[in-house]
Order: sequence, then C-alpha cells, then structure tokens
Amino acid sequence: MCGIFGVSGHDAAAEVTHLGLYSLQHRGQESVGIVATGDGKASALRKMGLLGDHFTPEALSGLTGRTALGHTRYSTAGSSTIENAQPALVSFRGGHISLAHNGNLTNATELRASLEAGGSIFSSTMDSEVIVHRLARAHSKAPERQLAEALQGIEGAYSLLVMIDDTLLAARDPHGWRPLIMGTLNGATVFASESCALDIVGATAVRDVEPGEIIAVDSKGMRTLQLERATPLHRCVFEYVYFARPDSRVFGGSVDRARRALGRRLATEHPAPGADFVFAVPDSSNAAALGFSDVSGLPYELALIRNHYVGRTFIQPTQAGRDAKVKVKYNPVREILAGKSVVMVDDSIVRGTTTKGLVTLIRAAGAREVHMRVSSPPITGPCWYGIDTPDRKELIAAQMSVPEIANAIGVDSLGYISLEGMLESVPDGPSGFCDSCFSGKYPTAAPTVETKMRMG
Repeated sequence: MCGIFGVSGHDAAAEVTHLGLYSLQHRGQESVGIVATGDGKASALRKMGLLGDHFTPEALSGLTGRTALGHTRYSTAGSSTIENAQPALVSFRGGHISLAHNGNLTNATELRASLEAGGSIFSSTMDSEVIVHRLARAHSKAPERQLAEALQGIEGAYSLLVMIDDTLLAARDPHGWRPLIMGTLNGATVFASESCALDIVGATAVRDVEPGEIIAVDSKGMRTLQLERATPLHRCVFEYVYFARPDSRVFGGSVDRARRALGRRLATEHPAPGADFVFAVPDSSNAAALGFSDVSGLPYELALIRNHYVGRTFIQPTQAGRDAKVKVKYNPVREILAGKSVVMVDDSIVRGTTTKGLVTLIRAAGAREVHMRVSSPPITGPCWYGIDTPDRKELIAAQMSVPEIANAIGVDSLGYISLEGMLESVPDGPSGFCDSCFSGKYPTAAPTVETKMRMG
C-alpha cells in the first residue's frame, strides 16, 4: 500500500506534490520521492524515511517543471532500499519515463523473466519496474496508447501515475482494487490516492479515475481511454476498514461514515453487557468505537493515548519494527481504566502480536475486564493485491479459532464483525469489494512464486 500524487500544468508542480504527500504519509513510511519534468528535462529526489526528514525548500528548488509526481512507499515484498524507492525515472528514446505505483502485480515474476530473457536489465527488485520496461518497448505513438500497450497482460492491482516526458497519465486496473481520485487546482489537474491530499493543496475533487481507465493530461488538454472493467469490481474493503484516512473519500464514499457504520454493526452483532465504557485503539479505530458507543449506549472514553510522532505499526516492514513501535506508540490512562470492565475496539487483528501487547498495557493499567471487538472479520489468508500479509503462518486467525485467539491475546471475550456485516456497512456495498483475505475467494490466480517481488 503506497500513496501517489501527481499534478500537471502548475508552475510550482513539485511544491504542490510535496504538500500533497504530507496527507499520504500514512500510506507509506519507508521511502518518499518526487520527480518533476519540464522543457524536456527531468529531475528526481528520492530518500529513505519520511517526507519531513529530507525535503527541504533548498532540495525542492532543484525540482523544476510544470508536471510532477510523488510517492510514499510501503513495500509488500522485497528489501526496503533506496533502489526500490519511487517514483522510478529512466531515460528512453531521448525522453523520460517516470512511474509511481500503488498495488501489487501478481504475475510480475513471469513478466520480469520474459523481459530479462529479451535483454532488459533491472535496477530494482520491485514489481513496478516491469511496467517501466514494457513502456519503453511500446510501439504506440500517443502516451496513453503506450501505457495501454504496456499494461496488456499485466495482472493484479495497480493505481498508477506515469509521466512520459511532459504528459501525465493516471490509470487504475480493471478490478479497481486501489483508489485514485482526480481534482483541479487553478487550472491544473491533480491526482491523488485519497481526497485528503486534494484538500491540503486546495484542489477541488472532480471524480475517481474509473477502473480500467487511462487519463492523459498535457498542454493539449485531457484525453481518456477506457480499456476494460471487471465484473464485479474488486475494490479493497480494507481501505475503508484501516488504510485510508477518516477525512478522506475513497471509491466515492466517506471513510468516516463507513467506520462509524462498521462500529454500529459490530455493537449489534457482539454487544458487551456489563461493560463500563468503550475505547478505541487510536487512530484508525476511533470512528468505529464511536459507532459502537452509539448503538451500545456505553460511554466513549479516551483510555489509550497514541504518540503521534511514531508511525503506523502495521506497515512496518519487519516484526521487530512492529514490536518496538508498540512499546513507544501507546500509553494507557490509568485513572480511566483502573477497576473497570472495558470494551477495546480495533479495526483488525493481523498477526496478534500488537494486540497482545496492547491488552497487556490495558491490564497493567488496572482494567478489571478487557472485551475485544474488531470491526473486520478474521484475516485468514494473504493479500496478493498490495497488503503485507504474504504468508498464512503470520496470520493468527489462520492458525487459531476465535476462542483460541482470545486466550492467546489475553482478553475476556472477543468478537469480530461478520463478513456480511462488514460488506453491508461500507458505502455502495455489499457487492463490488475484494474480501479475499477474509473469505479466501480470490478473483485472480495465485502468484506462482510464494515470495512476491517488492512493489512500489
């Protein structure tokens, strides 16, 4: 899962992209990059770590041009190195190609092998580079046709922003797994993974990039190309559950409204009679806990405080990193918890290690009972489309029953929302969403290689 942002037709394209990426930092914290083009020249700045650590005004001054794109990276496979940082930038036929990718290509290994057999030399281990090489080999003349040609035969999830010289292209896969929205800013065209990135730069949202659509923007105007569209769509429901910011709209719906609805349904399916209050594991579960409070009648308390200078634990690339982050990320409010029976609402339990650590914190603060409620169903399978759950052995719900999980994480009771309840709670549900990691029903064939290439 990554954040992508692009702008075409703005005198301060790199600066606008830099600002937009601040609202997408939650989607990736391993590396960040911006590429700008103008007058036949391209310049790039890519760094490991967070946006605020490196992108000074002096550094941005070297990124010139009226077209730019940016990327915040959360890898789903492969090393977290500067070679894998995006946007990618290469020279070809006297011009430039740059690409920022959110998603995961399920047949990247086979495509890469074919390209290497034909003489291509790869400089990274990320699956996104496959698209770059295919673009460089495309025979079509128009940039949007070149991208359409490059995407033929590619399987899996992609929301893309591509620059071919001064043309900015946006594209989504036919299944629509990952979000991508288009807006306008003082005559410029802006694309972003989430609407909150449009808000921060002052852009006005226009519409989503449609599944299977390619949009091209340059000095000649805007052109669209509709390739194909899967039936039904497979939009990632986990965007509503966890990944997207609550102030965003994705897939045409409000993330905050979705999470409140999830919490209300959770309270209906798994009430906690006798509990004193409900609290959230902040921040992605705040709205769900408010929904639970609304239906259950339990007061909502701020019993767990998050250190906002620590990143998201789920998207840490290693288990050691996740464990360390939990210890410094949260602190319980003892005066609220002491002697109480509490309901702790979280959006998901993936590996179980983070949850167990949180329960230990809550009990150490004096809670008499801890009742865990989860606003997504048990995650029992890997995601092949851009979430870092590559191995069933890492998923606690694939190895244990719900009572066994409750015992393992140390709670008095555990309730997950049902699959039906989750899908009926999100906007435009229940059809048209990917629930593979919960249901085990995958719309594409499994990757042929167990260890996936690292996506952007």
